[in-house]
Amino acid sequence: MAAAFTALRVLLGLFFLLTGALKLSDQLSAELHRHMVSAFVRFADVFPLKEFGFVPEPQLYLEVVGWVEVVTGLLLAFGPQLLQEISNFILSVIMIGAIYTLLVLREPLAMCAPATLCLGLLLLLNIRGYAEPPKPKFE
Repeated sequence: MAAAFTALRVLLGLFFLLTGALKLSDQLSAELHRHMVSAFVRFADVFPLKEFGFVPEPQLYLEVVGWVEVVTGLLLAFGPQLLQEISNFILSVIMIGAIYTLLVLREPLAMCAPATLCLGLLLLLNIRGYAEPPKPKFE
């Protein structure tokens, strides 16, 4: 069972690495990158901290989320356990923010499905996906 969780962790980390790279560059897919740029204009309008007077510039918002996904995806896939757990938490917060944003924008529920699935898998890894600490041996 541990191998299945390890595979899930690596695949999920690589997925976030890829989605972050799509946000940062048009080299992988110019069409998807353009879609992300236009989507983040709308996302910045409903940014959760807007109520406190913080409204990010859409391009900077896109780049920050992209870099965070690249770094945390890489660490989730290949980092030491502590950094995997921190990355999992950060990515979970990003997915909660994505779901919130899509709901506030009144997007169809099907648009929330990818973020919801990713959040569910991250929470699954958080609950059961890391090696058990070694039990002390009593002699």
